[in-house]
Amino acid sequence: MAIAQKAATKTTAPKKTVFKVDWQSEDRPVAYDRALAFMEAKAGLIRDKAENELVWLLEHPPVYTAGTSAKQTDMLNPRFPVYSAGRGGEYTYHGPGQRIAYVMLDLQKRNPDLRDYINKLEGWMIDTLKTWDVTGERREGRIGVWINMKNHGGKGEAKIAAIGVRVRKWVSYHGIALNVNPDLTHYNGIVPCGITEHGVTSLAQLGIKVAMQDVDRALKANWEKTFG
Repeated sequence: MAIAQKAATKTTAPKKTVFKVDWQSEDRPVAYDRALAFMEAKAGLIRDKAENELVWLLEHPPVYTAGTSAKQTDMLNPRFPVYSAGRGGEYTYHGPGQRIAYVMLDLQKRNPDLRDYINKLEGWMIDTLKTWDVTGERREGRIGVWINMKNHGGKGEAKIAAIGVRVRKWVSYHGIALNVNPDLTHYNGIVPCGITEHGVTSLAQLGIKVAMQDVDRALKANWEKTFG
């Protein structure tokens, strides 16, 4: 008598997509116009040539940059060069003591959802701030990462990390600016991000002294929690 045997079937889990992300860190300020040209070229190579994605960490000389929603009335005193950035958002300041993370990712492969991407950038910053026991928070209707200054002996709230992005053919560029130890008086020439009722702060103002190399390490250590 023949005995029928049921063939064992194997189920294989779908392969997890691995994204190749390069990291580049600058130890000298990079001119803003040079950074713009580099990002636009790199975004094109990621899209058209499948080059590795890139997180570029740097500082700029003092500049004001205007996003696509910038209002001329928010430029109070153009004491530094002013650039049209092409990113979303309004006016912001970049300068020494601020760590810029320009993030060039293929969102078509990851998740073509701009709101989700911005939410992830905020989450990345919030996780990074925990390195120094700083609680960063989101705010409904306000992009960026905020600090409740009442927790630090102050009043109200202030932004510690600004976010402005641009996406071309679903490749992102621009990114985030984390205030480590900038001269906060340089913000006085603009209405930062068009918001008058809240201020800006930095790790240094919160009493935290940290080297840029340590900031870079923290940014890289917290990347995979959000972006894989």
